[in-house]
Amino acid sequence: MKRIAVFTSGGDAPGMNACIRAVVRGAVYHGIEVFGIRKGYSGMIAGDMYEMSSHSVSNIVQRGGTILKSARSKEFMTIEGREKAHKALVENGIEGLVAIGGNGTFTGAMIFEREFGIPTVGAPGTIDNDLYGTDYTIGFDTAVNTALDAIDRIRDTASSHDRVFFIEVMGRDSGYIAIQSGIAGGAEVVMVPEVLTPLSTVVDTLRQGWSRSKSSSIVVVSEGEEEGNATEIANKIKAQVNVDVDIRVTTLGHIQRGGSPSARDRILASRLGLGALEGLMAGQKNVMAGIINDDLVYTPFEDTIRLPKPINEDMLRMVKILSI
Repeated sequence: MKRIAVFTSGGDAPGMNACIRAVVRGAVYHGIEVFGIRKGYSGMIAGDMYEMSSHSVSNIVQRGGTILKSARSKEFMTIEGREKAHKALVENGIEGLVAIGGNGTFTGAMIFEREFGIPTVGAPGTIDNDLYGTDYTIGFDTAVNTALDAIDRIRDTASSHDRVFFIEVMGRDSGYIAIQSGIAGGAEVVMVPEVLTPLSTVVDTLRQGWSRSKSSSIVVVSEGEEEGNATEIANKIKAQVNVDVDIRVTTLGHIQRGGSPSARDRILASRLGLGALEGLMAGQKNVMAGIINDDLVYTPFEDTIRLPKPINEDMLRMVKILSI
């Protein structure tokens, strides 16, 4: 393999730049030409790519977001769009791809390889930590720490004014950010989409706290929670407690995606970027590079996309015990 390309797709995640850097410098080290594709599959279709060098990834390891930009492409979901992408790659002599992204990115890469034979190895870039085949994904640790910082600040206000705060964090299908930031932030309740938390349980937990003279509480809600978003849940709870309690809601939103990546994310992204590149060099295709028990592993895209990554039930149990 003489020439490869790297791109980022889907939602941005802190550490993507560190991953790009590892791919590019790894390719330079191994004597392989490397191109960067701007704006994911949209850029691939448009032929928006350029040759990268060791210098082109200088001073980016500490930056959030992605220097290659990211976009979602409806056109790539069509055979006509994928034909255009294939033509652009062939014209630029690209023999293999490193895709940094999540489920949607890997689904597109798997279909693309089956139709046109361009091998792809993925690196898991998503703050949700919802991909089977790796203990942690790029951006997750930073997102948890961003959410934790917000929870700590909100708790100061909750304590000062004797309030109950419902804090909504990202995770439409995954409660990993909620559970880890909730435990680290001392939340009384954590609500995640993987496990149904009845509103009666939330009410009981809050009442138990009030009976022990606890004047403020934090409830962390994952945005994909079955009972609704944080505002809907807060309104339902307020209607059930039948006491004069000051309930407030904070939605953290996209601040969880941005910011300088943590040391852990920079190291993880570097390992995965180099692992994806060297897997591609070794003949791997349609697989995601991941870290399990601190070992580099490759998991087929099909399994990464299809298989669930359940929340550790001990963590949910821990929230209940530590809220006493």
